[in-house]
Amino acid sequence: MQHDKVLILDFGSQYTQLIARRVRELNIYSEIKPFNKIPSNLNQYKAVILSGSPNSVRGEDALHPDLSEIRSKKPMLAVCYGAQYLAHFSGGEVAPSNTREYGRANLSFIKKGESFFDKVKSDSQVWMSHSDTIKALPTNGVLIASTHDVENAAYRIDGEDTYAIQFHPEVYHSKDGKQILENFLVHIAGLRQDWTPQSFVEETVEAIQEKVGNDKVVLGLSGGVDSTVAAVLLNKAIGKNLYCIFVNNGLLRKNEFESVLNQYEGMGLNVKGVDASKRFLDALAGIEDPEKKRKAIGNAFIEVFDDEAHKLEDVKWLAQGTIYPDVIESVSATGGPSATIKSHHNVGGLPDFMKLKIVEPLRAIFKDEVRRVGKTLGIDAELLGRHPFPGPGLGIRILGDITAEKVRMLQEVDYIFIKGLKEWGLYDKVWQAGAMLLPVNSVGVMGDERTYEKCVALRAVESTDGMTADWVNLPYEFLQKTSNEIINKVKGVNRVVYDISSKPPATIEWE
Repeated sequence: MQHDKVLILDFGSQYTQLIARRVRELNIYSEIKPFNKIPSNLNQYKAVILSGSPNSVRGEDALHPDLSEIRSKKPMLAVCYGAQYLAHFSGGEVAPSNTREYGRANLSFIKKGESFFDKVKSDSQVWMSHSDTIKALPTNGVLIASTHDVENAAYRIDGEDTYAIQFHPEVYHSKDGKQILENFLVHIAGLRQDWTPQSFVEETVEAIQEKVGNDKVVLGLSGGVDSTVAAVLLNKAIGKNLYCIFVNNGLLRKNEFESVLNQYEGMGLNVKGVDASKRFLDALAGIEDPEKKRKAIGNAFIEVFDDEAHKLEDVKWLAQGTIYPDVIESVSATGGPSATIKSHHNVGGLPDFMKLKIVEPLRAIFKDEVRRVGKTLGIDAELLGRHPFPGPGLGIRILGDITAEKVRMLQEVDYIFIKGLKEWGLYDKVWQAGAMLLPVNSVGVMGDERTYEKCVALRAVESTDGMTADWVNLPYEFLQKTSNEIINKVKGVNRVVYDISSKPPATIEWE
């Protein structure tokens, strides 16, 4: 079944992925492309959205999209930079704002009879984020909404299905943002709302069967949500032709290898557990640099996985749990690719010696959609609700070099922390939680003796997708009990601290 699609042109805004997710929450499929790489075949898209940008339309580095095949030919919504771009280069005027227009604002005027603002309250809260402002509308521009400080908050172009807004409907702070997107996409552009988890499952299973046929597929399971949902989808499509390998890299949580392996077997998956702890710890011996640790873990995994894959006969495909944010080609303020923050263990393909074709059943969807698909597939809610856990595991939560004793210590600390969150009913209110073993010893007193032992940091954040995150204000009583339990029960630890940094500027993991 062909779904109606929305094309989102990315000008480098931090909110671009959020636009795509908001559109998909309306059960409409959306794709993100860089503003300077517009697909040659635009017939597959029924509407276009222009994102915001950190750039200014007045600058020498203004980003210029080629809208000749879009404007007046397809319904278009221009957000923030897009709205200013249409104004500045089409007969209007954009100038620096007297005050930086950032944060919450309320609509003070909505033009009557505008379907774009149907069911939107006259004082609706919106979110602004720009330092320029539109002083004069473009040719044929019609003002349709204002805030107290921004006269030209929204306009449309007469004779076209082109709408432009200086606020961000995709962020939660814009209270009627979802309604505005629905008004534009469903009522103005006429898109069907038929992109659902159930339709995704049915179409993906069919596509896998067509692509893979009767070939064998090997998949590396991690215990996480993405690889688990990918495995169940593949199992539904090809059954026993799917061979799953679950590798213990020695950096998993306490008892995780055994418990997750049992859970997978209970789900009817064809899975083999491989304990390669010693191999990984040997590969990591003496390495302190975070990026080198990631690469050592990645290389060891490929070697172990390759050894196991070679034991299987006639395997032609490698399945991966890659999701959409991993593959979006984002743009930086200069129009080039964004900087690499850290190595990603899924993207980038395989070494040449693994001559396998790739199948990525989740490549088109976001993390929250993966969970919804998992629910549709009947996967246990506890497994779907698991916090994200980094591919390198505790390897990037032990700062400095890694030893078996440090892993043991951190596993015990992490176990107490996570078990406590569950017992206190806090686990599901947190997006991700974990403990870090710091490369410092501190003085303490236990009984009548002075100690000189390790310090651990606890971290718990709330987030939607990990791109931004706030630290969670856990109850003092919980932190007090957890700290006491860790210090009393984990040999080698005499100090516990709680990390209250948000992302940005701090990342969720410490390495």
